[in-house]
Amino acid sequence: MNHLRYRHVALAALATLLVTATASSATGRTTFTDVLDQPAKTSALTTQRTLQASAVAGKRLVVAGARGHIVYSDNLGASWHQAKVPVSADLTALHFVDANQGWAVGHEGVVLHTADGGASWSVQLDGRRANTLMLSYVRQLPATTDVSLLDALKAETDRASTEGPSRPFLDVWFANANEGFVVGAYNLIFHTSDGGQTWQPWIDHTQNDRFYHLYGIRGSSDGLYIVGELGLALRFDPATSRFNALHTPYEGSYFGLLTKPGLVLAYGLKGTAFRSLDGGKTWEPVNTGTTASITAGQVMPDGRLLLCSMAGDVLTSSDDGASFRRLDLKGAMPCTGLAVSGDAVVLTGLRGVRVVRPEL
Repeated sequence: MNHLRYRHVALAALATLLVTATASSATGRTTFTDVLDQPAKTSALTTQRTLQASAVAGKRLVVAGARGHIVYSDNLGASWHQAKVPVSADLTALHFVDANQGWAVGHEGVVLHTADGGASWSVQLDGRRANTLMLSYVRQLPATTDVSLLDALKAETDRASTEGPSRPFLDVWFANANEGFVVGAYNLIFHTSDGGQTWQPWIDHTQNDRFYHLYGIRGSSDGLYIVGELGLALRFDPATSRFNALHTPYEGSYFGLLTKPGLVLAYGLKGTAFRSLDGGKTWEPVNTGTTASITAGQVMPDGRLLLCSMAGDVLTSSDDGASFRRLDLKGAMPCTGLAVSGDAVVLTGLRGVRVVRPEL
């Protein structure tokens, strides 16, 4: 399979953990426990291992990554505590709507929820349940559904069910404490309107006939957008509850996007970025100043933009992406996650987590 079908280089480095081996002293044989049934193990080295995503929950920093590890800090990274996580699947993205309510998603179709600012987590959805929901959903689609679309959806959900709970969610976004979305591989998309107590497949709500991977979802007061592989970009139409395709001048993969009123900026492979000032109708190229894949971004409270790359670049823009400058950081590291708290920038990646205070 083409490696571009995965989120970025960092995800390729994260092995999908289907099972966790444990030795049985009674028999001397090796038994296997699915990562969905194995809580994340406690480790003093968690902050030095692969951590994929970072977020801010009030004044707390929260980061997540490989083997279900989530750690949090209440003193801007001076010390970290490991959260209680009921799975050991690799985690890929985090999103908080306030200081307490947050969600994490990852491999094996995992969706986790916290109500205490990331200290403890519970499972809201996993790949087993997701496959069951999708099979049932497609079978109940009305007979008026386009025949070719219905056949494609049936084939894809059957394939997912046969593969088992292996497809990852790659991003999560909530408009508020109730309504949110999770997106992932092969057009995987679910919606909730009750804070994740129930989830509904939305696989027929996207104009994505080839089932391209959905890598990022973000919204602001004037629009909700999804980006993905091979130049895929979608905008949500509230009138039809569908994500409609947008034309962008790029056929490579977008790994994420930033949104604020009047701006959508999509970023991805080889330092590529495009921005739109008219809701995705037209796009213009952005000179990011790097040729490394851009893997994460953040809109700061004052409206400035931050991007980071697999080469360790941290880039900032104060003109809505018209131009970027590279921040001078000591000990830069390949970056897959980015969050901002005050004057502190939280970076995550293959080398763990680092909190820096650059001249922004």
